[in-house]
Amino acid sequence: MLQELPRAISPVVAKLLKSAVANAAQRPDVDVDALYISRAFVDEGPTLKRFRPRAMGRASRIGKRSCHITVELDERPAARRGRKGRGGGRKTRRRS
Repeated sequence: MLQELPRAISPVVAKLLKSAVANAAQRPDVDVDALYISRAFVDEGPTLKRFRPRAMGRASRIGKRSCHITVELDERPAARRGRKGRGGGRKTRRRS
């Protein structure tokens, strides 16, 4: 599905997701078919500072921005029910 989107970032996100599934498959207690994306977000990364020459000996600053993409996978609860000895699901914060 991601390969068909007309966005430049689509192949990068598809590669990231494929890598996350491959990493989860290395664990023997994880069912790869029951995985889903529980969280996905993008954080700001380091900015490379460059200068572009301008007229009359001046220079303009260019910031080449980058980002950190994070994808967290989790198993569907139905797949977890039959297993013993495994920790509970995702921990949630209680608001008071």
